[in-house]
Amino acid sequence: MSFPISPEPASLLTRYQQIRQQTEKICAPLTPEDTVMQPMVDVSPPKWHLGHTTWFFETFILIPHVSGYQPFHPQYAFLFNSYYNSMGSRVARSDRGTLSRPPLADIYLYRKHVDEAMEKALASEQLLAEENIQAVMELGLQHEQQHQELLVTDIKYILSCNPLLPAYQAKNTFISGPVSEKQAQNEWSTVPAGMYTIGHSGDGFCFDNELQAHPVYLAEFQARRTLVTNEEYLAFIQAGGYSDFRYWLEEGWQLCQQEQWQAPLYWVKQDQDWWHFTLHGLEKVDLQAPVTHISFYEALAYANWSGHRLLTEFEWEALAQLHANPLPQGNFLESGVYQPIASEVPQDGQQVVQLLGNVWEWTYSGYFPYPGFVTAPGAIGEYNGKFMVNQLALRGGSCATPQSHIRPTYRNFFHADKRWQFTGIRLAKK
Repeated sequence: MSFPISPEPASLLTRYQQIRQQTEKICAPLTPEDTVMQPMVDVSPPKWHLGHTTWFFETFILIPHVSGYQPFHPQYAFLFNSYYNSMGSRVARSDRGTLSRPPLADIYLYRKHVDEAMEKALASEQLLAEENIQAVMELGLQHEQQHQELLVTDIKYILSCNPLLPAYQAKNTFISGPVSEKQAQNEWSTVPAGMYTIGHSGDGFCFDNELQAHPVYLAEFQARRTLVTNEEYLAFIQAGGYSDFRYWLEEGWQLCQQEQWQAPLYWVKQDQDWWHFTLHGLEKVDLQAPVTHISFYEALAYANWSGHRLLTEFEWEALAQLHANPLPQGNFLESGVYQPIASEVPQDGQQVVQLLGNVWEWTYSGYFPYPGFVTAPGAIGEYNGKFMVNQLALRGGSCATPQSHIRPTYRNFFHADKRWQFTGIRLAKK
């Protein structure tokens, strides 16, 4: 098992309870009808997320390790397995929205059943003493935090498909985030040439795709201190960026024409103003906030238009080694804002901001294994490795990422056309 252990055993129960409660808090504003919707294949119904994250603990902790545990329902494994071929057949990903039954109330009973068994098991010194059990527990907690982020982005897409554009939650009920400030523009930070150690090493949890740490030589480059803003991206739109093939990869250009993209996902023009759908309804676009909900193709087209480029994931990690606070500080899930916000740039002329939180940053790097990557045995080995093809790496986390879940070595990955996640742009040059 190649998953380092982060917390002390005594903290597992508290963390388990907090993370499980956070998932239900995210779903609390939804109606039962909201939780069944699946308007596109990338989006899973919230009810399915609630069931799947529960299935994970039941399947990988309770059934194999807790004597006498009785599964809640004999067919739930078929309903809530995601992509683990080792664990048997399952409902097709595209058909998760057909599950009108079991009702939402039963899914919450399922969570209660598993939570009670887990809390009892976590109090058992015998369970915690089993080989690898803490590593599997930590993986389960991190897995649920991944689904918390997916819940936020999936809920946003689901509600955006309703012509009433309903708000998930009234804006004045959100915890206040940092006040938007005018960002300093066109300021760059230099990363010197040299050997950089890329990947996770030492104590603390990481996913297997962050291993093995290895040296990479990087030529000197410069990175933007700030993320590309809505105002800057609007200039690209107004300059005809969506109608000029010269800035686009051919595959992206064909998709842009086919889908008739004219702006980021959720943007709509009313009279002379640009608005966008947010989790608290339709709002005017904040010009100083980072642009988000764009595909890799759009990010690269913007970079080409601006005369710059995207960072590689190795460059991004080197930049983070110089500038990212070891304890993440930024706009994360816990802020309750659920959308990117502008932040004032320090006037020291060097600090790079918004590396962690706000938006996932597209890199121009394929999502591939690091040298020496080893697939874990059994079903756990299906977690990351089998997706290492035809996808791009993203770094930094977003406004929907739990704060304790992110770190500078974290590797996210999506296909180049995906827009429903909080994805954005940091530029590089040289």
